[in-house]
Amino acid sequence: MTAQLTTLVPFHLAIPVDDIDAARNFYGGVLGFSEGRSDTKWIDWNFRGHQVVTHQVGDGSRSTSRDGVAGTNPVDGHDVPVPHFGLVLPVDEFKVLADKLTSIGTKFVIEPYVRFAGEPGEQWTMFFFDPAGNALEFKAFADLNQLFAV
Repeated sequence: MTAQLTTLVPFHLAIPVDDIDAARNFYGGVLGFSEGRSDTKWIDWNFRGHQVVTHQVGDGSRSTSRDGVAGTNPVDGHDVPVPHFGLVLPVDEFKVLADKLTSIGTKFVIEPYVRFAGEPGEQWTMFFFDPAGNALEFKAFADLNQLFAV
């Protein structure tokens, strides 16, 4: 059975951060997401039509930094951090983002590359952390119909 891509209902995801200003710089400045409602300890982000909210936990000092990874899972020869979240972008946007992240010195958990090359589900992928230690994956498919390929 082939999954049909339809109009998606926006999801809501709330994630912890240790420094709301660092989150604002990263999600707004680096990733380029527009800011919605906010307060002194939280910010709503327009994550390409989805609502991601960064909530500051702790007192905002970098000393409260935490590791948001519970573990890893081997995928295509790489240790994928779990949990993680992100977006599926068009290939050209993926490459622009990968170049931007590389140019600002982002330390990748998994550098941008083509996963499952020549196989069903072939995709560009990259993994990195936000300043609070939350793992993000951005990926792209030359053929979006391969998103759920088996």
